[in-house]
Amino acid sequence: MTMHAISIDTPGGPEALVWGEVPDPVPGEGEVLLDVVASAVNRADVLQRMGFYNPPPGASPYPGLEVSGRVGALGPGVEGWKVGDEVCALLAGGGYAEKVAVPHTQLLPVPAGVSLVEAAGLPEVVCTVWSNVFLDAGLTKGDRFLVHGGGSGIGTMAIQLAKAAGAYVACTVGTEEKAERCRELGADLTVNYRTEDFVESGGYDVILDNMGAKYLARNVTALNTGGRLMVIGLQGGAKGELDLGALLAKRASVHATSLRARSLDDKARIVASVRERVWPLVAAGSVRPVIDRTVPMAEAAEAHRLMENSGHFGKILLETGES
Repeated sequence: MTMHAISIDTPGGPEALVWGEVPDPVPGEGEVLLDVVASAVNRADVLQRMGFYNPPPGASPYPGLEVSGRVGALGPGVEGWKVGDEVCALLAGGGYAEKVAVPHTQLLPVPAGVSLVEAAGLPEVVCTVWSNVFLDAGLTKGDRFLVHGGGSGIGTMAIQLAKAAGAYVACTVGTEEKAERCRELGADLTVNYRTEDFVESGGYDVILDNMGAKYLARNVTALNTGGRLMVIGLQGGAKGELDLGALLAKRASVHATSLRARSLDDKARIVASVRERVWPLVAAGSVRPVIDRTVPMAEAAEAHRLMENSGHFGKILLETGES
């Protein structure tokens, strides 16, 4: 049996994404086969397309770190799910396809009040923000929190979750339009990185950073005593100079993490925590997916162009047409 998926024959620009027929995946032990309704575009997909971020061993070669859809088949040893269940899922790859096999421990039910298509924009950003900002950095009520790129998928979710936790929330943005929309989501302060320096608004107890080297020194300066800098992206470079004296004086920490390469057990722990702690907030409407637009999956190249131009706000979704 065959399905359609996006392949990357030769790494390069958006035109490297090719929609074509490939063999169906087969669910293994503890996996389910999903009939995909939608996936979402993440910066990691762009890096994979360019040849800079290969999937971990054993993962699907196709891009896509999250999907929504319906359970089409159960592999051996799967409990708690049945064929026809509407779900969303965290993936190590393979989301840009009509079908995908995924460990059942990485499934989440579609939360109340969210459509099946919209649910595709939740797993990766929620699990990333929840694991970094809350499970690892321990953000709590009254803390001061800064997220870089407030208008991104990660940013829009981080603003909402931090605000729901009772933190003071700041974000960096590139336009006044994005600043206004971030404030509508709950941001107490927006800083235009083109004209302002976020350090002047410090200090912060937790900073969620996607820039890496470019912001490293200023991020450390902006931390409070005991502050935690969580680095989840390297858009501004991978190698920077770290002032250990400044870090020591503040008794602060720098923590660099990746979600994709975590073990199955670690991902299962994060997904279970998200289902327990975050899904009630989504169902209550205090946290919601922020969707910029949906694009047919076959036109994923156009979706990548949109992301690389950074004109979007929130998530760009890819629909298979099976909703």
